[in-house]
Amino acid sequence: MANTDTLTRFLIEDTGVRGVLVSLDATWQEIRARAEYPDAVAHLLGEAAAAAALFCGHVKVDGRLSLQLRGTGALRTLFAECTSQGTLRGLARHEGDLPAVLGPRDFGEGSMLAITIETLPPGQREVQRYQGLVGLQEDTLSEALTAYFRQSEQLPTALLLAADGSRAAGLLLQLLPDADREGDGWARVEALFGTLGSAELLAGPDTDLLWRLFHEDGVRLLPEQPLRFACSCSQARVEDMLRGLGETEALAAAESGEAQIHCEFCGKEYRLAKDEIRALFTLETQANVSGPRGLQ
Repeated sequence: MANTDTLTRFLIEDTGVRGVLVSLDATWQEIRARAEYPDAVAHLLGEAAAAAALFCGHVKVDGRLSLQLRGTGALRTLFAECTSQGTLRGLARHEGDLPAVLGPRDFGEGSMLAITIETLPPGQREVQRYQGLVGLQEDTLSEALTAYFRQSEQLPTALLLAADGSRAAGLLLQLLPDADREGDGWARVEALFGTLGSAELLAGPDTDLLWRLFHEDGVRLLPEQPLRFACSCSQARVEDMLRGLGETEALAAAESGEAQIHCEFCGKEYRLAKDEIRALFTLETQANVSGPRGLQ
């Protein structure tokens, strides 16, 4: 049986347009199963997970890319992350009563969308971090992210995201930087894209969709990348987090005898006794921490 959790890059050859298509089945179901989300929250989280994978494939990240929406409204946080290894994770936080349909405006006044790329260049010891920020004034996540791309890359871009209880998907199209902007290639592609709805995007099989829409202009598929759920939490990252708190605060977290750290992404529990926490701050232990551990 073919893997239905995939990222596919492609070219629409006669138009100078490139694209990325993402489908998430088991991956999305794993993310959703980690918490009890209302349907409206789950819908938006599924779209965010598809978007994180789309962006990771579009910019060809060598590391990880995260998408985070933050606000003070009924929705507080929406976070999705994709790595260059094709692993995804995500979560959402919300408070109070929620409408049946949610969008970026429900994050409240002053809410922000942050897209963060973390990469460790060859031969370097320090992780490099790049972040773009944009306000959330649009009605849908697809519209908000399309606005982000047009602002940051200044290239004609079209984006559609969709999610339901079992599947999430996304399609991103963009005119190549060196393509002829005076021709009608982009106009044709954009018109065909405009006929696509969420239900059709979710229906699959995915590459059949590309042939149906763009076959007259020649679709060339590039190698697929499989996607899967995985969490990047680890003992080392928990220890680094405690070091970042400082010894006093880290020990306060172990007032009952041990610190218990719960990963909200995968549910794993980490436990460190007070003696283990003190050991994190000894000169000998710190001297043995050999720089960054890479992207974990």
